[in-house]
Amino acid sequence: MSVDRKTAELHGRAIVVDGHNDLPWRLRAEFGSRLEDFDVARRHDDGHTDIPRLREGGVDVQFFAAFVPSDYVDRGAARVALEQIDLIRRLVARYAELELALDVGDVRRSVAAGKIAVLIGVEGGHTIEGSLDMLRRYRELGVRYLTLTHISSTEWADSATDEAINGGLSPFGEDVIREMNRLGMLVDISHVSDETMADVLRVSSAPVIASHSGARAVNGHARNIPDDVLRDVARNGGVVMVNFFSGFVVPEAAELVRDMFAVGREMRAQYGGDERAMEKAWRTWFAGLGVPRGNVADVVDHIEHIIDVAGVDHVGLGSDFDGISLTPEGLEDVSRFPAITEELLGRGYSAEEILKILGENLLRVLAAADEMAHR
Repeated sequence: MSVDRKTAELHGRAIVVDGHNDLPWRLRAEFGSRLEDFDVARRHDDGHTDIPRLREGGVDVQFFAAFVPSDYVDRGAARVALEQIDLIRRLVARYAELELALDVGDVRRSVAAGKIAVLIGVEGGHTIEGSLDMLRRYRELGVRYLTLTHISSTEWADSATDEAINGGLSPFGEDVIREMNRLGMLVDISHVSDETMADVLRVSSAPVIASHSGARAVNGHARNIPDDVLRDVARNGGVVMVNFFSGFVVPEAAELVRDMFAVGREMRAQYGGDERAMEKAWRTWFAGLGVPRGNVADVVDHIEHIIDVAGVDHVGLGSDFDGISLTPEGLEDVSRFPAITEELLGRGYSAEEILKILGENLLRVLAAADEMAHR
């Protein structure tokens, strides 16, 4: 994209971190995890992510999600998570421009060498299948965060978009948090209920993240973070990484998409694991909602609100590209990240503040998690 010289210079100087991208699930659902069927090294007109567009967007650090839908409970959730972790590692091995990063030192070395640093997050606590041993296995494979739930509650943590089972975290859920602290694995509170957020922030000794969430005061959907939790995240030292999905960004969209996760659960049951058919049906249903797209300014409104409530040290970017069905105008794919820098500059934020928002805040949190684990 074309931006002015000042924007281009600052964006190029930043280490730009995107906290959440679902390309691996797209590769599984649409291409059967066959990397030869979707060449990530070529610029594509469909989807949101490939290496040329990551380069164009100045994305230096990409968290790829090893996502497993909630309906895989009791039918191999851990196996699918391991397959998705393997897919991410195969993606890195296949393309020389990508490099797996395990810590902040790796990130900075990769970026200095002109590579795109890739980190792994597992999305959905159901993937550990009630086992701390499985959690430890993920960490050994290089996983740096676990999103505690997806759209459904687990036996140990409640989701923001499902009936409560535990009233937050169960005692085992608290053990999961403590073990994640010990392992240096970031606790991700995106997708969880308010009660679960509160329990996590009470139990966790390390800074937490929300890898792809917005500010609920701006858009009232339950997937976004309320102000009291934003203040607690600041006290915890964590970071909320702002999601780009129009339904969670544009204020008027919150009510339109309120039932979308319930509809998604029904469709998954209806299509019995046929991901392509389910995705087609989902997109048809979603298109009929008339959700307004919004624009870059709407996304930066979330960033600005989080700054107002929690401070500039506690906000970042978590696009959810290739996992979302509608993006704001000006943020069509990963090539468009400079638009956020341009908007922040236009609102009078300093270079130091923008560098924090674009990536340094997340790198600080990752380093803090590792330091606590070493202690």
